[in-house]
Amino acid sequence: RLFTTDAEIRRIGGGLLDRSLSRPDWTHEAHLAACLWIISERPDIDPDRDLRGIISGYNAADGGVNDDTQGYHETITRCFIRAVRLHLATTGEGTLVARVNALLVSPYSNRDWPLAFYSHERLFSVAARRDFVEPDLAPLPAL
Repeated sequence: RLFTTDAEIRRIGGGLLDRSLSRPDWTHEAHLAACLWIISERPDIDPDRDLRGIISGYNAADGGVNDDTQGYHETITRCFIRAVRLHLATTGEGTLVARVNALLVSPYSNRDWPLAFYSHERLFSVAARRDFVEPDLAPLPAL
């Protein structure tokens, strides 16, 4: 699903931050759009440091659970932060919606992208959900 306006992406990002985003709007694409928005337009937020609290807080505010089997996943989040940064390093200037949509049609947006670097067992382990773990198949691409 692609986005149509910058405002739509900012609404998703703002809704994540203030915990007002509806659960059906919190899709994989919305995760990526919010991450790109934060990196591009919110220098006050350090994604590597702050997204754990932001996403976990959003999940809990909507009645979700962050435990060993569901909710926030640190390693997957950090992989996609890297993917967004890699994408931004190779794309030119443009509108927010153009940069997000270019990300969404790139290989970086593939839900299985982290599995190029992690075995299924390692990526979906409790340790990887709780904290960032290094890949066991190949190193993550350098920035």
